[in-house]
Amino acid sequence: MTGIGTNAVTRRAKELDTIAAVLPFERRDELAELLTDQDIETLRHLVNEGMGENTLRALTSDLAYLQAWSLAATGASLPWPAPEALALKFVAHHLWQPRQREIDPHHGMPADVEQSLREQGFLKTIGPHAPDTVRRRLATWSTLTKWRGFPGVFSSPALKSAIRLAVRATPRPRKPKSAKAVTGDILAKMLAICDSGGLTDLRDRAILMVAFASGGRRRSEVAGLRVEQLNAEPPVPVENGPPLPSLAIHLGRTKTSGADHDDVVYLTGRPVEALNAWLAASRIETGSIFRKIDRWGNLSQRALEPGAINQIVKLRAAQAGLDPKAFSAHGLRSGYLTEAANRGVPLQEAMEQSRHRSVQQASSYYNNATRRSGRAARLIS
Repeated sequence: MTGIGTNAVTRRAKELDTIAAVLPFERRDELAELLTDQDIETLRHLVNEGMGENTLRALTSDLAYLQAWSLAATGASLPWPAPEALALKFVAHHLWQPRQREIDPHHGMPADVEQSLREQGFLKTIGPHAPDTVRRRLATWSTLTKWRGFPGVFSSPALKSAIRLAVRATPRPRKPKSAKAVTGDILAKMLAICDSGGLTDLRDRAILMVAFASGGRRRSEVAGLRVEQLNAEPPVPVENGPPLPSLAIHLGRTKTSGADHDDVVYLTGRPVEALNAWLAASRIETGSIFRKIDRWGNLSQRALEPGAINQIVKLRAAQAGLDPKAFSAHGLRSGYLTEAANRGVPLQEAMEQSRHRSVQQASSYYNNATRRSGRAARLIS
């Protein structure tokens, strides 16, 4: 990048390394070149302030995108504070009408800006962006502006009106995070593929079972799971059988919990056995539980990235003869609640494990699971 010395980039890369435990960067060197000294200092401050890891990852991702877009669109780094015209330009570049572009090729994001963002790996969407994505990035821009002590333009009537009109002109149906839920029968098919006893199969089997049985944990929570979060619990007695192994997972601060709240979920039975089998085979006693395995079967010291959990779900779905496009890591979360509804588990009990805070959101899975077989759908049968 013009104007940035090699020494400065190297220094920023090292500074990013100091917060990598909270913000695991796959593209650390690219970010070091893209983000400014002030950006890095802001991220370091937020880490020290104890902001939630998921929020920090989202802020970093959005900031990197905004910086890349500003450089491509204006030839300059993101200004602080941002002028209203630049925020409006961002909206115009991301919320546009495909039909209008057929008439006017200059409508929407300019071709050179789009090409630059695609070459850097920042732009993957074909067509206009999702309105929620644009709103989130503008909210990130606004939040970072306030943290830097500057007044913002993000509540201006002109910007609000531009977003409202653009969204209305480019309607996009909301797509679920996972087209299909990974319910019990689907999970069983995926687990059947992980039966070789090899290191990768043991890891993936533990990932799938732990993520599902712990209430459908988010992929970032699964990837970031550490041995220190596990506590063995007394075995759970069962009628006419041996007691089942049990352990507690201390989630700490999560997306929906408060700063000082430690969410705890429990595993019982087969998921505990699968997790113990992985830990024994991998000889992991401290640190990250789920780690990378190279093509030669060597175990890395580095934890899996959250995106790898998604890839594992898709890979195992494909190997089980399912359509990988229909499943994602979020399907384990929706699948847990759907399966709980199918088995008659009370909503409140399921929410204790999934840690959903919104009854409305959690109940939507129950409603979808029961409507098909409910009386309202069987008036004529």
